[in-house]
Amino acid sequence: MPHDHSHSHSHGHDHSHNVSAKNIKAAFFLNLGFTILEVIGGFYVNSVSILSDALHDLGDSLSLGISWYLHNKSKTGADSKFTFGYSRFSLLGALLNSVILVVGSGFVIYEAVNRLMHPEPADAQGMLYFALLGIAVNGYAAFRLSGGTSLNERVVSWHLIEDVLGWAAVLIASVVMMFTDAPWLDPALSLGITLFILYNVIGRLKETLVILLQGSPADIDAEEIKLKILQIPHVVSMHHINIWSLEGEHHVYTAHITTKGVDTFPEMIQVKRDVKAILKQYPFTHYTIEVELEDEACELWDKAKQ
Repeated sequence: MPHDHSHSHSHGHDHSHNVSAKNIKAAFFLNLGFTILEVIGGFYVNSVSILSDALHDLGDSLSLGISWYLHNKSKTGADSKFTFGYSRFSLLGALLNSVILVVGSGFVIYEAVNRLMHPEPADAQGMLYFALLGIAVNGYAAFRLSGGTSLNERVVSWHLIEDVLGWAAVLIASVVMMFTDAPWLDPALSLGITLFILYNVIGRLKETLVILLQGSPADIDAEEIKLKILQIPHVVSMHHINIWSLEGEHHVYTAHITTKGVDTFPEMIQVKRDVKAILKQYPFTHYTIEVELEDEACELWDKAKQ
């Protein structure tokens, strides 16, 4: 029986892609420049909460850079070396990013705990100026990306909004520190921000690893698809069902389907059409279906049963 390979691609989103790449590129350079400034400033005004915000911004700059680079890379499409295209490369980026953030968080937590035990005065006025700048820069970047249509832009825009909130916290702390002697506020805030970063990173890391290890995508109910396919006339059973995701958004489905009472070729084509109609309702970029007749032995299946 011939194998049936289907690729469903949507066209007509190239224009928004370019806008998205431009926005992501702008936000990347803005964020990166600002992160460098923050690291210098954090040491200059002696504030760990600014350093932990710098870490947060660095993480976002890295994700922005990675998604911008891969955005262009995935445009090149599939080739003989990477037949699914380059979208899986973003997982590698996400993995690296997570590792960098975890290491950075460790450093910031160490510094903050140190500061809590041996308080040092921070330049509250300097912190205030930085916080205002931080809110302005991240606010502008978030605004640039908030109208974005691509998932990438939306995710990044959320991160930038988180950054704005981080800076708002620094702003409030700096104002309090200007009027009262509370040097512990800075490291305490820093711990809060860093733990929040770690909580998010660990969640993302888990998702990334599930996709990398070819786990089934969370948004696909395999059982539901199977039940729908089994209701098609002539279909008696299914085996070798594999579902995995390329990068979390686009999924792949393969299955062997056993039929009964199919006598003519048009009937066989009808079965395939029905199966495809079901699969088209889900976010699959590729699906491969092998249809077997009842008296046709599936060598793979026999092997698996032994």
